[in-house]
Amino acid sequence: MITGLKCFVTVVELRSLSKAAVHLEMAVSSVSRKIDALEAELGARLLLRSSRQVIVTDAGERFLPRARNILAELADGKNAVQELDSEPRGLLTVTAPAAFGRLHVAPAIAAFLQRHPLIEVDLHVSDDVVDLSARRVDVAVRAGVLPASDLVATWLAGMNRVVSASPAYLARHGWPQKPEDLLDHQCLTVNGRVAPRGWWRFEGVNGNQPLPVRGKLRCDDTDSLLHAAISGAGIAHLANWLVSDAIVAGQLVPVFPMPPVERSEIAPRRDPADPAIHAVHMPGRSNQAKAQLLIRHLKEYFGSPPYWDLAMEAAGAGERHAP
Repeated sequence: MITGLKCFVTVVELRSLSKAAVHLEMAVSSVSRKIDALEAELGARLLLRSSRQVIVTDAGERFLPRARNILAELADGKNAVQELDSEPRGLLTVTAPAAFGRLHVAPAIAAFLQRHPLIEVDLHVSDDVVDLSARRVDVAVRAGVLPASDLVATWLAGMNRVVSASPAYLARHGWPQKPEDLLDHQCLTVNGRVAPRGWWRFEGVNGNQPLPVRGKLRCDDTDSLLHAAISGAGIAHLANWLVSDAIVAGQLVPVFPMPPVERSEIAPRRDPADPAIHAVHMPGRSNQAKAQLLIRHLKEYFGSPPYWDLAMEAAGAGERHAP
């Protein structure tokens, strides 16, 4: 029956018997027979199959999430048994924000897999906040302000925003001397969604409310705003972990002096309302030991202070490069 479940779920996900057969390394006829046997066991038709298409029946739609849960529980049970061995092994499912996942989580996981060759990782990068239970996610890396929940959260790194622009933009339009001067510049802003916390907000300026900056370019993707800033389209206000490489390379310049990198042997008191990078996982999952292993690795890999802040400091980004 388990093979029938795998065949059913794979056919639904790929919408094709032949593609499912290739994925499962089975003959098409074998996949079809396994699904026939499953339907006979359940006493219901799950799929309407033809040479051209596969249609999921109402019964199939209702059974699909249960089939996925059965397979996931089986995988978790297998992992729980395997974790009795000294060497961790098995599959971890991880999610991360798109830009942060690509720039920082993926390299960290590559190093993690070298240290633990018997572990496999499914990494999903997306700015969507996924339900860890519904998607069977073991670890979610999240950037920003973490809402209250029953998830177990581990602080990985702080976040602050850097006002930066390309040297070419500053040469053409001048260098803002104070945050209020940004109102007279082309500022790259978020469009189509709620602006991130701290967006164009400066301590003691405009009653600590965001400055009403404007610009000709608005975008719902911060990675695109980064590249627009590098191209000289305007001034950006982006996360330190996003602009670090461009600042080190000289493609962007911090407009205002950056605060010194904090170094302390004692963990500072952290305000939960401050944006940060966290790793969260569900308590009580069978994969919890591997999840915590990965989280410890991420914390070690990013460092304290995080390597992106140290790179900017080493490049002299904390100094004002006034014209």
